[in-house]
Amino acid sequence: MKSTYKHTSIISSDWQALARFYQEVFGCIPVPPERNLSGEWLEKGTGIKGARIAGVHLGLPGYGDQGPTLEIFQYSMNLANLSPAANRKGIGHIAFEVDDVHKATQDVLKHGGTIVGEISSAEVYGAGLITFVYLADPEGNIIELQACK
Repeated sequence: MKSTYKHTSIISSDWQALARFYQEVFGCIPVPPERNLSGEWLEKGTGIKGARIAGVHLGLPGYGDQGPTLEIFQYSMNLANLSPAANRKGIGHIAFEVDDVHKATQDVLKHGGTIVGEISSAEVYGAGLITFVYLADPEGNIIELQACK
């Protein structure tokens, strides 16, 4: 089987606001068209009766036009989310490499993100000096900021 990584999806309570956060903080770029989807095909594929979703795909920094995207979708009826925890089972976080973890942390906080951990550095064999921190976006999804030297 041949496969290609396509996208990561974040389900949001306000897809437009969350998409704006990723555009303003990380330079993600909308990939048209915006989505407004419903129908039997969506109900069957998601397993959700009456499923209706709206949202957008965002091109990720560092990739060309054909690169993977970050999908920000909102269902007409979302379930409540759990509080952010780095060790929760399932997808743990999305990571962005940045030039300056301290500056990028301030940018995330300025745009409504929150602190999860503390900025930390360590020499990692084969990778060099890694500086990283876990934060959460405005809806509680964990983001890792990382700089490697």
